Amino acid sequence: MDKEVSGRRVVVGVDGSRSSYEALRWAVRYAGLVGASVDAVAVWELPGLYGWSGPAVDMDVDEDEARQKMSRELTDVLGDDAAGSVRTHLVHGNATDVLLRAAEGAEVLVVGSRGRGGFARALLGSVSQHVSQHADCPVVIVRCRER
Repeated sequence: MDKEVSGRRVVVGVDGSRSSYEALRWAVRYAGLVGASVDAVAVWELPGLYGWSGPAVDMDVDEDEARQKMSRELTDVLGDDAAGSVRTHLVHGNATDVLLRAAEGAEVLVVGSRGRGGFARALLGSVSQHVSQHADCPVVIVRCRER
């Protein structure tokens, strides 16, 4: 990710969950208020890749297809105009580590309160809790609206 971009940056983690979509909307609104750009970061990691056994998933992840899906999701969530102004980054690695690196020098890091995994009743997901404790910039954790 290019952290050398001049001007203010808002980094937002996107994982396909409702909570991350709320975080994306918040990040775009905030960036508009402060004149910042938005970097939407999606992270993929292969489960079982680092264990004792071989990976239990297909190693051929189609990154182009994943980028297209991310682009469609951003357009669905934000609309064509706003989605076109968001820089997208699809990165392989651990979500917490990738988001912390992406947020270096950023105005703010925005994440949803809960991601796709874990316990539905937990107040914070493991990624949002970890980045809130370790980021070098302010962190905003956005809760999903009740339906």
